[in-house]
Amino acid sequence: MSDMYRAGPPRPRPPILNGGRLWAGGLATALVAALIAIAGVLVGRGVFGVEILAPKGRGVWGDADTFWYALGAAFMAILATGLIQLLILTTPKPMRFFGWVIGLATVVAMLLPFVTDGDRASRFYTAGLNLVLGVAIGTLVAGVARSALRPAAGQPQYR
Repeated sequence: MSDMYRAGPPRPRPPILNGGRLWAGGLATALVAALIAIAGVLVGRGVFGVEILAPKGRGVWGDADTFWYALGAAFMAILATGLIQLLILTTPKPMRFFGWVIGLATVVAMLLPFVTDGDRASRFYTAGLNLVLGVAIGTLVAGVARSALRPAAGQPQYR
């Protein structure tokens, strides 16, 4: 019999994903991200006096940009949830790829303020806030994804 017809070792069965649990955690992460963004703007403008997202004359809340910033943070959490689901369903070592994507996206988000014409304090503060948001979204979504995975029957715990 040729090598072509030999059966190899049994392939491990993929883990079972609880999509409802994943997306509930993703929505909770979106809420946390929006609240981090709002709190970050309030601390930056109110405590440190940094003109983040709007000139000082706009008050502690800034302007409509604060709302859009918080909404953008929530959207990024939803996008990260969709990404991890796609990676779990299609790639080997999905958590490793997710970590790389989130890490690189966070670096890009940290560099974005430096291509604007804001003052130095605003640029650095926004970059720091984007770092906190990236770490929060990445760790929360990865943790939710791990808790939403159940190993297939007879398989070791998924990592």
